[in-house]
Amino acid sequence: MIAQSRPFGQRYAFVVVAVIFLSLLIAAGLRSAPSVMMLPLENDFGWRRDVVSLAAAIGIFLYGMTGPFAAALMERIGLRKTVIGSLVVMSASTGLSLFMTQSWQLIATWGVFSGVGSGAVATVLGATIVNRWFKTNRGLVMGLMSASSATGLLIFLPFLAWLAQSGGWKPVALVIAIATAALVPLVWMLVPERPASIGQVRFGAEPDDVPPTPPAAAGNFISHTLGTLREAARTRVFWYLFATFFICGFTTNGLVGTHLIAFCADNGINEIQAAGLLSLMGIFDLIGTTLSGWLTDRFDPRKLLGVYYAIRGLSLMYLPFSGFSATALIVFAVFYGLDWIATVPPTLRLSNEAFGDAKGPLVFGWIVAGHQVGAATAAFFGGAMREFQGSYELAFVIAGMTGIIAACLSLLINTNRPMLEPKGQPA
Repeated sequence: MIAQSRPFGQRYAFVVVAVIFLSLLIAAGLRSAPSVMMLPLENDFGWRRDVVSLAAAIGIFLYGMTGPFAAALMERIGLRKTVIGSLVVMSASTGLSLFMTQSWQLIATWGVFSGVGSGAVATVLGATIVNRWFKTNRGLVMGLMSASSATGLLIFLPFLAWLAQSGGWKPVALVIAIATAALVPLVWMLVPERPASIGQVRFGAEPDDVPPTPPAAAGNFISHTLGTLREAARTRVFWYLFATFFICGFTTNGLVGTHLIAFCADNGINEIQAAGLLSLMGIFDLIGTTLSGWLTDRFDPRKLLGVYYAIRGLSLMYLPFSGFSATALIVFAVFYGLDWIATVPPTLRLSNEAFGDAKGPLVFGWIVAGHQVGAATAAFFGGAMREFQGSYELAFVIAGMTGIIAACLSLLINTNRPMLEPKGQPA
C-alpha cells in the first residue's frame, strides 16, 4: 500500500490526538447526559430514579465491557472502521430514543446500544492511539486524552442542563445524536490507521523504529481478547489494577457523574447550578489530569495513585456533611475535580510496564472494563439507595471509604518485569 503523505511530519500525531480528543469528548457528553435527563424523564413518564439509573448503569457497564473487544477489533479490521461504526451506533441509538414511550426502550437505546457504541470511543481508544503514535511523552498525551471527559463535562453539561430545564429531555437526545454523527467525516478524513500509513514513525522515535505487532492483528480477535484476559488474570498485578480501577469508576462517573445533579436538587440546588458545579470540577480535572500525565512520565505511578485515591475518598466523605453552601461546594469541586480522571495515566503506565507494549493496551482495556463495572455498580447503587433511604448521603460516604481502600491497594502494585510480552519482540 502506498503511504499517503500528510503535513507536519511526526507532529501529525497531534492532529490525530486532536480528532480523537474531540471524539472522546463527545462520547463523554453522551455518557453524562442521563444525569441531566433523570429529572425530566421522571416528570414526563413518571419513571423512578432507580429505573433511569438502571439504564445508565447498563450503558456504563457495556461501555466498559466493549472496550477490550474494541481494542482487538481496531487491530483486526482497522481503527477508523471501528470508531466510525461506533459513532454511527451512538448517533442512531440516541436518535431513536426520541420516539420512546416505555422504560424498556430507554434501557435499549441509552443502555444497551449507546453503551456498546460508546465502548470503542473510550479510554481504551486513547491508550491505543498513544501506543500506536507515540514513542515518548506518552504520559502527557494520555493525560490530555483522559482530560477529554472532563472537557466534555465542562462544555456539554451546562448546555445540556439548560436544554433539559427549558425543553425537557428530547433536545438533549437530539443534540447528542447530531454531534456524534458530525464526527464521522472528521475521523474518516483525518485519522490514518497508523504512522506508517503516512510514511512516518511514532512521535519521538528514530527513523528505523519498528513498533511491536499486536497479536490481535491476525486470527480470531474474540478468542485473542479472552485469551489475553486469561493470561493477565493469572497475575496479581492485574487484579490490583482491576480493583483500583473498579473503585475509580465507582467513585467518579458511576456515582458523581450520574447522581451529583440529583443530590444537589435534593439540597435545593437547581440543575443548571449543579451542572455548573460539575463544569467547575471539569476545569480542575482538565488541569489535574494533564498534570498527572506529566508527573507520570517522571515519578512512581503507584505513589501517584495512592495520593489521588486518598484525596478523592476524603472529598466524597466530606460532601454529605458540607452543608452544600457555595463555599463548601467550591472546595469540593477543586479537590475532587483535580483527580477525577488523574488516575488514568499512571494506570496505563503500570499496565504497559507489567504486560508490555504489544499486549498492554488490550490488558488495559480489561482494566478499564473494571472501571466501568464499578461505575455501573455505583450508578444503580446510588439510585437504589436514594429510593430506599430517601437520601444519597450514605452512598457518598461508602464511596469515599472505597477510595481509601484503593489508595492502599495502589501501593501494593509491583511491575518489575513485563509479563505477557512475546519473546524476541521489540518493546
